[in-house]
Parts: sequence; C-alpha cells; structure tokens
Amino acid sequence: MSIPATEAVTSGMLAPGMTSTDQSSVQDDKQMFLELLVAQLRYQDPLNPTDSGEFLAQSAQFTALEKMQEVADRTGALLGAQMAFGASGLVGRHVTWVDEAGATRTGTVDGVTFGAEGPVFDVDGTEVPLAMITSVTAEPTTTTDPDTGATGSETTRTAF
Repeated sequence: MSIPATEAVTSGMLAPGMTSTDQSSVQDDKQMFLELLVAQLRYQDPLNPTDSGEFLAQSAQFTALEKMQEVADRTGALLGAQMAFGASGLVGRHVTWVDEAGATRTGTVDGVTFGAEGPVFDVDGTEVPLAMITSVTAEPTTTTDPDTGATGSETTRTAF
C-alpha cells in the first residue's frame, strides 16, 4: 500500500534536529521506518486493508539493511586495526616518499601516530602520511665481498 501525496511524511514526523551527518542516523532511520509503518496503518483503507505479508517483507528488508550496515561497520574497524598493525611494523624501517615540493626523500621511521586521516609516520623528525610513502626497505647491511674485499650495502625493497 502506498501513502498518497496528501499524506506524505512531513518534517514534524522526523526526529528534531536530524542531519545527514548525525552519529545517530541509524537510530533515526529506525524511528522513521516505524513512524512510516504506523502512518501506513493509520491511513489505510478500512475496506481494503493492507496485507500483513507486505509488512513482514518490509520489516525483513529493514532488518537485512541493519545487518549489512553492521557488517560494513565491523569491516571498517577491521581495516583500521589492520592498518595500525601494518603501520607499526614499519618502525625502524627505511622509507622513501615524495614531499609536497615533489622531491624524493628517504629516512628511517622513528614512530607512528594514528589520526583521522590514517597513520602518520615520524621519519627523522618529519611527519609523513602513509599515502606519501612510495617504498619501504629493511635496515641496510654492510657486506664484504670475499673475493675482492670490497664493501657495499644491501637492502630488501618492498614497493607500494
């Protein structure tokens, strides 16, 4: 059953002060759904009542939507935890990044902080966001060639 245009939901039926960026938008959506359901019951034609199966289908769809939102929220939390573990694993590693001026720089990660934009690394006193890092290398090691006696450095490189 549909609600005619003259019986449409008005702003008075919504929770006061509701905005699209409100943290309680899920709760507000539940409240709006229930208010719409009550409005459908209130304004239905008494000679042609609404099928109860339709209400069950709407409830099932709303429940499925809630569960999908919960899965999305948990996936986001899992991604954040994975990013935190990965970022903390870069402490002590050598990184290469491109700074704001476009110059390629390198340094050793001394620490990491976690902000709203993601991990920010402290590389030799410079704050470097994760998105700016182009490669990670292990601590350089000095090797001596047994045949020539020459020394050099080796690194293990991981490119992003």
